[in-house]
Amino acid sequence: MKIIETKQLTKRFGDFTAVKGIDFSVEKGEIFGFLGPNGAGKTTTINMLTGLAKPTSGSITIANEDGIKNIKKVQQLIGIVPDESNLYDDMSGFDNLTFCAALYGMEKSKREARAKHLLELFNLADTGKRPFKAYSKGMKRKLTIAAGIIHEPEILFLDEPTTGIDVESARQIRKLIHSLNKKGTTIFLTTHYIEEAERLCHRIGFIVEGRIVKIGETNELLQEAQRENTVEFSLDESAAFLAPSLIKDFPKVSVKTVGEHTLRIISEEKVDLMPFMNFFDERGISVREARIIHPSLEEIFVRITGIEAGKMKKEKEGKRK
Repeated sequence: MKIIETKQLTKRFGDFTAVKGIDFSVEKGEIFGFLGPNGAGKTTTINMLTGLAKPTSGSITIANEDGIKNIKKVQQLIGIVPDESNLYDDMSGFDNLTFCAALYGMEKSKREARAKHLLELFNLADTGKRPFKAYSKGMKRKLTIAAGIIHEPEILFLDEPTTGIDVESARQIRKLIHSLNKKGTTIFLTTHYIEEAERLCHRIGFIVEGRIVKIGETNELLQEAQRENTVEFSLDESAAFLAPSLIKDFPKVSVKTVGEHTLRIISEEKVDLMPFMNFFDERGISVREARIIHPSLEEIFVRITGIEAGKMKKEKEGKRK
């Protein structure tokens, strides 16, 4: 059952079109990942889905409601965790949560009980009385997520939930995302971390320059990538100058240089190592290591978008500093 659906969703800012007529849907109860580089249109899309930005054209349907005309009704069904915290620095963690709950019309006793429960759930009970500005980055992120689910929404929008925080906090947040989803919450997640999407998401959409270029189930995307056979050779000599000779001697394979001393052989058929070992031996080149590479979601992302995932992550983290 579709709980989110867009058709020809478009957003223009003057002469610039940030989102270019995208069509996609999210199934009830799934974690849907939205991946793309800076400026791809991820946050603009979330802003339109949550009513923070009005589409230039196209349609949005959320939980069978018109997500543009009936956005006030839709906002009662959704939780939003922006990429930058929207909580108040001088208010305590507890007061921030109860204030957010009040905005959703929750009565005092219920919102206070819910705030205490979430502080305990997120391991923040000991810091609930401290002002938000005194929290660490990881604690701030967790409290921001707690604020987004204070009213127990059907759908949770998470924009870069673990960017810029420590490893342990990121692990705790991923665990919380899993837990929320198991209880029935539909989650729309944007991230720069390919490995995070691989761990969490049931389906993934890739967006580049405002257009969706691929949508698929995570397992199917991985299986598709694994149809290719890849072997990586680490050499004592520079790898780049060998590529033309390898392509000439082995025309049925692709050759990719991935480091000064490392190259990959990619083939639709199973790779026989011996002909390549002989190739290197005839040229007096020592092979430090030869290993089979099992394609990851990162490989798929690079293939589809042409963008190195590591570069994308560094750009985002650099922007945060």
